[in-house]
Amino acid sequence: ADEKYPRFLLTAPATEVSALKNGVRVASEGGFGETATVGVFIDAGSRYESAATSGTAHFLEHMTFKGTSRLSQYDLEVEFENMGGHLNAYTSREHTVYYAKVFKADVPKAVSILSDMLTAPKLDEAAIERERGVILREMEAVNAQQEEVIFDMLHETAFQGSGLGRTILGPEENIRSIGRKDLEAYIKTHYTGPRIVVAGAGAVEHGALVELADKAFGALPSTPASGLTVKADPAAFVGSSLTHRNDALPLAHVAVGFATGGWTNPHAFPIMIMQTILGAWDRTMGAGPNVASPLCRKAAEGGLAHSVAAFNTTYKDTGLFGVYSVAEPTKLWDLHSQVMYELVRLCHQVTDEEVARAKTQLKTALLGGLDGSTAVCEDIGRQMLTYGRRMTPAEVFARVDAVDTDAVRTAARAVISDKDVAVAGVGNVHELPDANWFRRRTYWLRY
Repeated sequence: ADEKYPRFLLTAPATEVSALKNGVRVASEGGFGETATVGVFIDAGSRYESAATSGTAHFLEHMTFKGTSRLSQYDLEVEFENMGGHLNAYTSREHTVYYAKVFKADVPKAVSILSDMLTAPKLDEAAIERERGVILREMEAVNAQQEEVIFDMLHETAFQGSGLGRTILGPEENIRSIGRKDLEAYIKTHYTGPRIVVAGAGAVEHGALVELADKAFGALPSTPASGLTVKADPAAFVGSSLTHRNDALPLAHVAVGFATGGWTNPHAFPIMIMQTILGAWDRTMGAGPNVASPLCRKAAEGGLAHSVAAFNTTYKDTGLFGVYSVAEPTKLWDLHSQVMYELVRLCHQVTDEEVARAKTQLKTALLGGLDGSTAVCEDIGRQMLTYGRRMTPAEVFARVDAVDTDAVRTAARAVISDKDVAVAGVGNVHELPDANWFRRRTYWLRY
């Protein structure tokens, strides 16, 4: 083992895990230095909303920064300014996360403020009305980013009629109508002990963090309030296409996606390697014709695209794997012929050399993503919610190394070969092939 893995992987601090009486889990990785990141990870996101409540999780995230029963918005902001700390939050389709990076001496204060924000937000009516405009402007900014738009469209068509198919911000009519009662109901439904992980990384001591978490979150209920239930919403993948044609735009943005399993699916790591093999490229890169990825090399040499990138978005029980590209309309047919060829090639002709190189690249990327206490805290919280535990970097490396060429081909066949396809396109897409064209090209015999 010492020869196979660098020593720092084998001697990395352990992730300690404890549970409070109400089900809140506390997980931390201590380390050296003077700063620490503490975060609260909640198993609640836009996926668990109905069409009528879509956007509530994101709206609530905004409102928690507008003051609590103990701290006004001004006091909250000044507290963190005086600590020199960084406070932030985000909402995803499955999770809501609040985190703070501070000096180690200020960890107790940071946990206390996070507790106030989550358990006792003021939810002032006037502030709610003001925040509608802020979120609508955020929606305008998101809609101006074609990459954001295309992946929302891909989810919409791939997971039709389910929570995963809806946007995180919600529709405009919901943003204009969400009120205090909706936000309070969301808290009472989702902010319960078993759905919360308090994570820490950097200059934190586990026992002290457990005590802080117990004081801050120990009084949370272990079940939703009477009459409220968490919406169970299994997502069914639908082979389909959704396009928004606008010939006034010079380029087409297209995402081609296949359904995958969740985080614990046996093919999860082989699919990560598949994504790495396909790679990413854009024409500002100087090494285009010399990149290892056959797909990226063909796109560069043939001038088929402005950019091309494989993606792998994973959820608890499903996911989307595929290729996102930006291209001129006259190149769409040739580009996607190559895209489909390289996707299907993974099922039958991917080589040992490609797999070995991708495994090294993936390990480098995974380890690079753990640079700093904030990244480690994020890794701990996400893994605790998705796996119920945290894999050490050494275990992650071992799981990557265990993937061989046969495993990649097996995973590719399970995901791609003769499988339904979801396609989303926006912009100048009048020459984009239809969904049936893509579906027919999931057969190897077509090549």
